[in-house]
Amino acid sequence: MPDYSRTDATLPSVFARLAVNQARTARVVTIVFHPDPNRIGERWLVPEPGSRTLVLGRQQPLFSPAAAGDARPLDDPHISRQALSLSFSAAGVTLEPLPAACRCRIDGTWVSTAQTLDRAALRRGIALQLAHSVVLLLREQPVPPEPLTSALQEADDAALCGSSFYMQSLRQQIARVADSGLDVLIRGETGSGKELVARALHAHSERRSGPLVAVNMAAIPAGVAPAALFGSVRGAFTGADRNNRGYFQQAGGGSLFLDEVGDTPDDVQPQLLRVLQEREVQPVGGQLEKVDVRVISATDAALDGPASSFRSALRHRLGSAEVQLAPLRAHPEDIGELFCHFINRACTEIGRSPLLPEPAADELRIAQWAELFHLCLRHAWPGNVRELANCARQVVLDSDIGIQPPTLLLQQSAAAVAEEYAQTEERVPVQLGDNALRALLEQECYEVAAAARRAGMSRQALYRRLPELGLRLAAQVPETELQQALVDGDGDVRAAAMLLRVSTVALRGRLRNRPDDMDTGDRV
Repeated sequence: MPDYSRTDATLPSVFARLAVNQARTARVVTIVFHPDPNRIGERWLVPEPGSRTLVLGRQQPLFSPAAAGDARPLDDPHISRQALSLSFSAAGVTLEPLPAACRCRIDGTWVSTAQTLDRAALRRGIALQLAHSVVLLLREQPVPPEPLTSALQEADDAALCGSSFYMQSLRQQIARVADSGLDVLIRGETGSGKELVARALHAHSERRSGPLVAVNMAAIPAGVAPAALFGSVRGAFTGADRNNRGYFQQAGGGSLFLDEVGDTPDDVQPQLLRVLQEREVQPVGGQLEKVDVRVISATDAALDGPASSFRSALRHRLGSAEVQLAPLRAHPEDIGELFCHFINRACTEIGRSPLLPEPAADELRIAQWAELFHLCLRHAWPGNVRELANCARQVVLDSDIGIQPPTLLLQQSAAAVAEEYAQTEERVPVQLGDNALRALLEQECYEVAAAARRAGMSRQALYRRLPELGLRLAAQVPETELQQALVDGDGDVRAAAMLLRVSTVALRGRLRNRPDDMDTGDRV
């Protein structure tokens, strides 16, 4: 009988010794948010510019969906025809807002002068926002060495959405590995979607009609692991009053998913290796029996290297084929599409009507969504796709009180926001149109402080916008007009303030200081 005991330390995976991916790279601008959510994920492949300066604007360039479809410009009326110029060099990229253009935001800061960013920033991804309505990501990313054929896109899964080159390559790899019939080891950080990939591998394999049994190896106590995995017969141990089928037998004809396989107890690893080699199990107290099962395993643990306690033979047997998942921060261009998917899914789960804006939504609603997607794009997502899904669920749960980013997102972005504000004496306002600002002030009963907070601008900046909005301060209302508003409002200060379109608090303060010492309550 072969010796399945551990005789050596885990050897570094041959995959880890391969040369760095030599795939060529391309500079890509991806739509992360657009007033028409159906356009999220479209991209523009930046041509090799040479000495040419390229321009982002309302009618140029053309963005194409990853699947078949017509290329279209951003075509948003709030974006200038020529908004932002891009000049690339070996050192990085220079981004410059063009004269008289709409407001431009670069990596969280509204800017009016040229900004130069190095290659490292370009590889990480540079968040761009044009006006208050469109969020983009400029990033240098690897291009797959082989074409992404439409036939392999049938392996797509709603939970594995994303139009980036990485996600397209992943779906292609899933389709290829699923057909192979080999055991598969899925590796990636926690929350990166390992179970989703396992389910996709099963769903697109020849075993799709059989069961998929999922087991969390970290949750099985070492003492009962053999019986849980391989089964037991009646009388094999105290309390074994009947025959029990283990997970391997339950998965017969299908697939067995061993999640957190890196936490397999040391004593169980030789037994698991034997099962994988011989395709037979021995129930506790019973005889050997054949099993017909494909094993898909997953871990975020470091299985390779001399410091690992995981047995090298088992590690390489589990990984007859291997799928390596990238963290979300390595393919941020997918954040927009994933967030949309999770928002829609959460609405269905919770029983809410669709939450994402329609293309004809009002400016304020569009600006709120753009701000939320911009925050998502700049967040590090240490919890990866799972954290993004939880964030979307929280947004839907809180939707009764408006489109608000979860507290965690705000906390994570606080340092970046503080740094941005430290560069100027006051906050740079979001470029809301006049109609949107009027609607926002009306919602906040013309209280400037509350409206400014929601618009992401300072009170001073909003005060300066009042004349162009056709509005004024309570102190600026002529006495005769004020008296008439009080009469029309039946003496109610709040009603009079709404008629005058001024702050109730400010109007009450003015009345309080009048020589005739009017009542400072809600009625005069």
